[in-house]
Amino acid sequence: MKPQTEIVTSNSQELTNTTLVADLRSIIEQGKRQAYAALNASMITTYWNVGKRIVEEEQHGEARAEYGKQLLVMLAKELRVDYGDNFSERNLRYYRQFYLYFNDLEIWNSRVPNLTWTHFRHLLRVDDEKVRLWYMNEASTQLWSTRELERNINTQYYHRLLANQKDKSEEVVDVNAEVSQEDKQLEFVKNPVVAEYLGLKPNRDFVESDLEDAIIKHIEKFLMELGKGYALVDRQMHIPTEKNDYYIDLVFYNYILQCFVLVDLKTEKITYEDVGQMGMYRKMFDQKYRPEGHNPTFGIILCADTDEDIARYSELNQNDHMFQAKYMLYMPSKEQLKLEIEREKEIYRLQCENPNKLTNHD
Repeated sequence: MKPQTEIVTSNSQELTNTTLVADLRSIIEQGKRQAYAALNASMITTYWNVGKRIVEEEQHGEARAEYGKQLLVMLAKELRVDYGDNFSERNLRYYRQFYLYFNDLEIWNSRVPNLTWTHFRHLLRVDDEKVRLWYMNEASTQLWSTRELERNINTQYYHRLLANQKDKSEEVVDVNAEVSQEDKQLEFVKNPVVAEYLGLKPNRDFVESDLEDAIIKHIEKFLMELGKGYALVDRQMHIPTEKNDYYIDLVFYNYILQCFVLVDLKTEKITYEDVGQMGMYRKMFDQKYRPEGHNPTFGIILCADTDEDIARYSELNQNDHMFQAKYMLYMPSKEQLKLEIEREKEIYRLQCENPNKLTNHD
């Protein structure tokens, strides 16, 4: 049997070795990240400067589209020999567009240093400069992966924000600007909610528990779809009263808005009863569970279809803490999604109208 002191020394040495290995792993991983970041920044700078030089040559050359095309063909033929497919005609066209869309080098060099060339490739698909810069800022501040950015562009994230549906403003609020509490709230509700990742077939019958289970299974993607700052608090949250027991499908907390968000799931078109139920849930939750100093609770009725009359004549009307939102279980085409966004904009406009407002007639 080994002496006790020898066992203690052996265990101490193993612990030291484990700590040393962990420290070295951390140093190596940090070095790899720094090297990758430096390489990425250098690569983006190179592509930007290539695009700049091509544009300068075009401006000094013949003012014809044919000249620009021939120029890219010639450059690709020469550069691919030494530098490979990164300088193909197609990629040279991207670099040229990159410079034209982001001609202020400081925009990405100082404000969005964590974006990769693949991020910028996706951003080049966005024609509207205001929308493009919004996506760029969001991708950087929210640390979107390239796949998340691509999906958000494909699903018209920007245009689905309710802040874009307000009558008084057609612009989504700049995330870096000082905004009112109302504007900030509206920036966190998208409509419709595109949820093709849930795996539920739109032409198959399923119950609310199936929808809830699918959301929980894909909670990370669902939180991303909801917007910024959401965290799941509970599912089927029990709220007892003196006479009855109530259950809220999903309860979230938004740490940016500093409020709870209740989500009631409906597999059919919204009804007046659904609105009344959500109104009751909000009041009960605020009275029983809302901590002092936190903002009033939000209520979202996530349903298979929304309704114009309910937006205008139910408790939803003139209520900036309750919303109806439609979920889509498939990825629609760009044209279909645009039509659906316009429809939801109109429904939200009706929710903001005062149906009791008298119209004066001469």
